[in-house]
Amino acid sequence: MREHFVWVTTRRIRPGTLEEFERAWRPDPYPEGLRHAYAYWSEDGQEITGVSFWDSKETCDSWRSSEAENRRREIMSPYVLDEREGFYQGRELGVPVR
Repeated sequence: MREHFVWVTTRRIRPGTLEEFERAWRPDPYPEGLRHAYAYWSEDGQEITGVSFWDSKETCDSWRSSEAENRRREIMSPYVLDEREGFYQGRELGVPVR
């Protein structure tokens, strides 16, 4: 099975700022080695979990320490109240066809 390298970030944002936060969240330039990215938000729009899939831990670490990522975090900071993140390695679980 193919292994995945995943960076998960959960942020609590200021009430009523989901739209602005989403504009600030989009990376520019698009990171090298990023395969897929997803965003999931709570019903109240105040907690967002981002899940990104990378070629390797090294490509993710390179992005996380880049100037572009530092700028992106600065742009998001007015909306963010709290942030948690982690890096994981894993694989897809086979779900039986029903």
